[in-house]
Amino acid sequence: MPSSVRILGTGQLVDLSRRLRRAGGPRLRQNFSRRVRRAAEPLQRDLQRSIRGVQLPGKGRSTRGGPSPTTRPLRANIAGAIRISVRSGASPGARVWVDRSRLPADIRNMPWVIEVGRVRHPVFGNRRKWETQWARPTGWWSSTIQAGTPRMRAEIERVLGDVRRDLE
Repeated sequence: MPSSVRILGTGQLVDLSRRLRRAGGPRLRQNFSRRVRRAAEPLQRDLQRSIRGVQLPGKGRSTRGGPSPTTRPLRANIAGAIRISVRSGASPGARVWVDRSRLPADIRNMPWVIEVGRVRHPVFGNRRKWETQWARPTGWWSSTIQAGTPRMRAEIERVLGDVRRDLE
């Protein structure tokens, strides 16, 4: 699974970035960055919705029962780590990515593990007893990116056209 999706460095974006720099208008640059971020936000929301909807069914609790010993919601943590960054400098564009530094250390690889579909883990931290769970549906990242990238790309092209008209 790629760690991010980027729409960067296309000829139009580079040319526009140079023209924005020459125009020197910070208002133009801020407007451009804000609109590019808004173009990427639906993809970020779709990714967050997608990871929250992934099911990780297990065999269930043993006869002892009781509450789960963990208070950290796995899918909510991953959804909270999905970020957007926008650049308008030398390499202009937008990037939607999973910020691993926002995840607890022991689950930093979970977005990619869930993407593949096979989650193998110790049962409640007991390293002598392991369990395998199968994520359904698999490909939460790649399928969402594949579906959302054309919309994001079209919106950024529309923003480029608007800013180009403002510069002329």
